[in-house]
Amino acid sequence: MNLLDILSLESIIVDLKGESKEEIITELVNSLPVGDAITDRDQALQAVLDREKIMSTGIGDGIAIPHGKSAAVTELVAAMGTQRRGMDFDALDGEPAYVFFLLVSPTNISGPHIKALARISRLLKNEEFKKKLIDANSAEEIIATIEAAERDIPAAN
Repeated sequence: MNLLDILSLESIIVDLKGESKEEIITELVNSLPVGDAITDRDQALQAVLDREKIMSTGIGDGIAIPHGKSAAVTELVAAMGTQRRGMDFDALDGEPAYVFFLLVSPTNISGPHIKALARISRLLKNEEFKKKLIDANSAEEIIATIEAAERDIPAAN
């Protein structure tokens, strides 16, 4: 799985404005284009917020991967954002999150969702990659950073 297969320039936000978990998640969901893959943004948002209530998706080490499953999407959709000041996301390590990947997938399909989670986790283990994402000044810079990482960091078999 290549992250650029599920991310678009429009769904990447540099310097998220949100001041709470809900605001960050809302901002990310609102960047998703409504169309063939997502029919109802509000329903997709609610699915992610409901999942977040069950257990925080702040995985630690400055990363949060809010995700959910919704009948409002027909295929895996993703958004990504950064926030230099960091946001308390109830992470396992108690540290703020700076990099946010949002995933919403159909309720009846798990494979792409799990592959995307695994790929994001693998890429973000690389500290240099993570730092470049946080320091990026534009969505284009983030795309270029992801392209380079996708070439340099092999996918797990």
